[in-house]
Amino acid sequence: MSTNQSIQAPSIDAVSVDRQTRAAVAIAMVVLGAVLVWGVGFAHPAFIHNAAHDTRHALTYPCH
Repeated sequence: MSTNQSIQAPSIDAVSVDRQTRAAVAIAMVVLGAVLVWGVGFAHPAFIHNAAHDTRHALTYPCH
């Protein structure tokens, strides 16, 4: 006795997944960028501070 049943995968809206993925990546990049700028701004070794000095001033981030 053979039954022919087809199993269908749940329907996923590709557009909403794409938006969710883009939003998650954008938020992660903003957080990572903020941590890097903040971390470098308060870094004690002079070579780290000097490596990002001009970038911080261009972003109006006070570093001294």
